[in-house]
Amino acid sequence: MRFFDLLSLIFYNLGRRKGRVALTAVGVVIGTASVVLLVALASGLQRNATRQFAGIGDLTIINVFPKFEAGPVMEASVNGKIVGGSGQPSTNKILNNQAIEEISALEGVAQVIPRDSLHYPGRLKVGKLENYAYVFAVAVPDTSILGYELAAGSSKLERGTAIIGEAAARNWNDPNWRPGQPQPEAPDILNKQVRFILTRWTQDGTTVEKSVSLRIVGLFKERRGETDYAMVVNMDDLTQWNEWGDGKRINRNKTGYEQLMVKAADTRNVTTLADTITNLGYQASTLQEYVEGINNLYTIIQIVFGGIGAISLLVAAIGIANTMTMAILERTREIGLMKAIGATNRNVMSIFLGEAAGIGLIGGMGGVALAWGLAQVVNVLAAGYLATQAAQMGADSAGQATYIAPWLPVFALVFSTVVGLLSGLYPALRAATMIPVLALKYE
Repeated sequence: MRFFDLLSLIFYNLGRRKGRVALTAVGVVIGTASVVLLVALASGLQRNATRQFAGIGDLTIINVFPKFEAGPVMEASVNGKIVGGSGQPSTNKILNNQAIEEISALEGVAQVIPRDSLHYPGRLKVGKLENYAYVFAVAVPDTSILGYELAAGSSKLERGTAIIGEAAARNWNDPNWRPGQPQPEAPDILNKQVRFILTRWTQDGTTVEKSVSLRIVGLFKERRGETDYAMVVNMDDLTQWNEWGDGKRINRNKTGYEQLMVKAADTRNVTTLADTITNLGYQASTLQEYVEGINNLYTIIQIVFGGIGAISLLVAAIGIANTMTMAILERTREIGLMKAIGATNRNVMSIFLGEAAGIGLIGGMGGVALAWGLAQVVNVLAAGYLATQAAQMGADSAGQATYIAPWLPVFALVFSTVVGLLSGLYPALRAATMIPVLALKYE
C-alpha cells in the first residue's frame, strides 16, 4: 500500500466518526494545553528572574578579591625555642600588577579593571546641603564598559569629574534642619561644580579636612544596584585622596587594589572563568552563578509542571485506546474483507496506528492553540503586577507571566502524536492478528 493511499484511508476513516473522534480528541486537547501552559508559566517566571538579575549588573563581570590565609595562631619562646602555632607560613594573594597580568593571560578574559574605594569619610557639599555617597573608582576612561547605564550626562571619567547614582543625587540633607521645617529640595548638580570634602584624623584626634572641586558629568540610572547610592570617580583622583589620608604614597605592587573587575568575553564562560581564578588562589564571585542556580531551579519546576500536565494526557491516552478498541469491534468484518483481498498484517496495523496517531495530532494542535490563547489571557491579567515589579527593580520594561518557547509547540505536537500512537498499539495489534475467515463471519 502506497503512503498517500494509506494517509487518505486514515483521514477517511477518521471522518466517518467525527463525533467520537472529536470527543476523544478533547481529552488530548486538555492534556496538551495543560503541558504547554504550565511549562510556559515556569519559563515566564525564569525569564523574569533572569531579567531582574541582568538589571542589577553586567553578567559578564567577575568580581575578584584578594585572599588572605592566616599563618601561626600563636607563638611563644620557651628556653630559647619557638613553640605553638600551626607551623604554616601565611599566604596572601593580593591584587597587584602581577595579579592583573596573571588574570589577563587567562583564556576568555576580555579586560581586567582595577577598582578601589575611598578609605576615609567624604561628603559632597552644595550650599548648606550635604550628601554622603559611597565613593569608589574604576580604572577605565568610560564606565559604559562595565554595563553601568546612564539616566543623563556622560559616562566618561576624567580627572576632577564624577558620576553619581540617581538615588544618591536625591539624598541631600541640611545639617541645620529642625523638625517642622520644610524638607530641603535636592539641587540640580548635573554638569555643575560641587565641593567634595575629605576628612581624616591625626594621632592626637584632631580633625583635618581637605576640600576638592568635582564636576558631576553624569547620573547613573537607578537599577536597584550598587551604583544607585554611589559616586564613581577617576582612579588617579581616588589614589591621591587615599594617599592624603594615609600620609604616604601607595605602592600598588605591595598593597594591591581592593578589587578587580574581570570582564569575560562571553557569558557562557563566566562560571568556568570564575572557577579558574579561584583555583589561582583569589576569591571570585559573579552574578552568573546566581543566574545559573535560578535556571536550574526553574528547569526542575518546568519538569514538574510538565509532569503534572502529562497526567491529563495519560487519561486522554486511555480514551484513545478505548475508542480504537470500539472501532475494531465495529469494523471486524471490514478488517476481514481487507485481509481477504490481500491486505497484510502490516497494512492493517498501519491503518489503525495512523488513526490513533491522527487523533493525537488533532488533539495536540487544538491543545497548542488553546494554550496560546490562555497564555495571552494570563499575560494581560498579570501585566499590571509585573509592571509594578519591573519599576521596583529598575527594569526598562515589564516581562511576561508566560513565555512559550519556539520548541514547546513542536514538542507538544510530537508528544501528543506519540501518545496517540502508543495508545493505539494494542488495538492495532489485535486488528492485525485477526483471522480473515473468523472476521468475515463476525456478527
